[in-house]
Amino acid sequence: METLMVLLFSLAIVLLIISFFGKDKVAKLEEDLEQMTLTYMQDIYQLKKKVKILEEEFVIPDDPVPSVKYQSTVTSNDIEPIHEILKSQVLSLYSQGLTLDKIARQSSLTKEQTISVIEQQRLRGE
Repeated sequence: METLMVLLFSLAIVLLIISFFGKDKVAKLEEDLEQMTLTYMQDIYQLKKKVKILEEEFVIPDDPVPSVKYQSTVTSNDIEPIHEILKSQVLSLYSQGLTLDKIARQSSLTKEQTISVIEQQRLRGE
């Protein structure tokens, strides 16, 4: 019985020593997971950089659009109110018998704006 106890005790010590020197599978899995996470993060960073570069490239061709916006703001001046001095100049030139084209050139308004000023004055009844 004593020999059995000594044998079991020595077997336990040998197994304990083997467990210390044996490879730890959980540690290996944790290391692999950490390495994979780092690789994943690097890939995401690279992709974000590439997306940013692509977005910047797509913004450059859109620069001609402001020139279109500029043209549309020029036409929106037609809608803006005309100053009273210009209105009185248009009405004065119209009463002198000038043509609409000449009035528009002298007052720096469009022909449509000139007609609008004259029509507004007619509606008021002079």
